[in-house]
Amino acid sequence: MNKSTFFIVGQHAVIEALKNPKRKVLRLFLTEESKKNIHRKSPKKNLINDVKVFFKTKKELDKYSTKENLLHQGYVAEIEHLQKPVLKEFIKDKLDINFACLDGVTDPRNIGSIIRSAASFKIDGIIIKERNFPRESKLMYKAASGAIEYINIFEVSNINSTLKNLKDKNFWIYGFDGNGDKNFTDIEWKGNNILVFGSEGSGMHKHTAKYADFLVKIDINKKIESLNISNSAAIVFHHLSYLKK
Repeated sequence: MNKSTFFIVGQHAVIEALKNPKRKVLRLFLTEESKKNIHRKSPKKNLINDVKVFFKTKKELDKYSTKENLLHQGYVAEIEHLQKPVLKEFIKDKLDINFACLDGVTDPRNIGSIIRSAASFKIDGIIIKERNFPRESKLMYKAASGAIEYINIFEVSNINSTLKNLKDKNFWIYGFDGNGDKNFTDIEWKGNNILVFGSEGSGMHKHTAKYADFLVKIDINKKIESLNISNSAAIVFHHLSYLKK
């Protein structure tokens, strides 16, 4: 059965897709300059050796990105989806797991930025409702800057039932909320943890918050109402990464 394909744009998104042995790249559209740059980025391995390459002008490539108002940088690729990881299989025989869970986060740029931060700071995976995951979004791939090739994304049908199942498997659930009881830096972060971040506007759903063992916050200047969701996630991921050193 043939997998569905879609297009991504941008230097980092395309080059990292080419580097990923698990990612099938069907067609590659490059300018002459971007081809040279690929070879400069990977002098020891020819990343385009087994790919159908078509050379285009910058203007010809614009049609793949103008709708989303993105810069393609001379790189466009047609790719297949990666095999979806299975959550219950992933957690078997593993200790000290840190997952991020996105509850109602829908903006592709924010999701892409969170993916980039999660991969950068070695978060073990992202849990997201499959209906909210923009699997073929050029915006998300561009914002992730290639990091989507290096992170486990667990698409689930129901966030709350997933949290309940993971609680039963000895995961601690931390909901991030501006009115949380503790600053997140006061937590020891031992064992298996799930960091739940709510939507860009309204935060965590009330029913989802009931599954949290703790509600925690990021202390910020009281004059500032809130942080962008992707900025909040990056701060937390960096802190956990620092603790693991």
